[in-house]
Amino acid sequence: MKRFLLLILAVLSAGLLAAQERHDGPGSDPVPDPDATILFAHRDTCDLYLDFYAAAPGVGPCADTLLKPVIIHIFGGAFMSGQRDWPRDKVWYRQMADAGYHVAAIEYRLGLKGQKVKPDLSALPTLANAIQMAVDDLFSATNYLIEHAYELGIDMDRIIVSGSSAGAITALQAEWEICSVKEPAQVLPGWFNYAGIMAFAGAVFTTEGPITYPRRPCPTLLLHGTADHIVPYGRIALFRNEFCGADALARLFDAAGANYQIYRFRDAGHEIAISMLRNVPEELRFLEENVIKGVHRPVDALVKDAGIPDAGWSRLGFRQLYNKPPVN
Repeated sequence: MKRFLLLILAVLSAGLLAAQERHDGPGSDPVPDPDATILFAHRDTCDLYLDFYAAAPGVGPCADTLLKPVIIHIFGGAFMSGQRDWPRDKVWYRQMADAGYHVAAIEYRLGLKGQKVKPDLSALPTLANAIQMAVDDLFSATNYLIEHAYELGIDMDRIIVSGSSAGAITALQAEWEICSVKEPAQVLPGWFNYAGIMAFAGAVFTTEGPITYPRRPCPTLLLHGTADHIVPYGRIALFRNEFCGADALARLFDAAGANYQIYRFRDAGHEIAISMLRNVPEELRFLEENVIKGVHRPVDALVKDAGIPDAGWSRLGFRQLYNKPPVN
């Protein structure tokens, strides 16, 4: 029980540390601007916007089509911090757009912002509620893009979701809710499922017992550090509460016959959450083959990449994160 609760605290604390890493350093690429900023939902407490980066014409696997696939990206930040326009993320958005994919970088309600979470079981419903708020906002953004698909040049059958850390949890959680026919997913059209998921250090969380996939999930790309002590690489369970990271999800996907790829970064920590720019070739290959062409091409790779920066915050354990809370 203690390890599970410390994990929850680590997830909540890590986002603020990760935020400190998301900046433009010396010699970094110029930061691109979006082609449009769009209001996609009104909430009681705020309005929610997305930044839209239009796909470059005549490139990518859909070069000859009028309607292009779109990647909805969800930032990380432990559901208490973060923003859709991190400079480093914006460079990645434009890189994806230059490869022929629209990108919609969305914001969502931060359900844990300003909250004090106690180190006991009372934290679990609070975390579950924050995750669900983010998923609900993702569904709202998805419906907006479906409803405005033609004016934005979007192929409604090729809506992809990517996410980093808390954003990856949101992306994987949303697909699990669709596959499990959960009530929140009923706001989407009955015919709809995502065309693909790209999860950078994500997991699925439930307070309802063991995680299963009654329906086969959409093509999914999982990237996770095997030494990630912030978002679990494996499975952690306590009573009916369960956290399944990439390794545990890969086992479930195998059982479901899913079209998925997993890159297990040996000895890497939570820095994989911000490795999108580092892994562009793998991302584009997955998108073109598994998602656009529909090729059943499972990959299970153990990767040792000494070139990935070793972010100090990404290797902290549960106790260190809890006893030494980050300064925002």
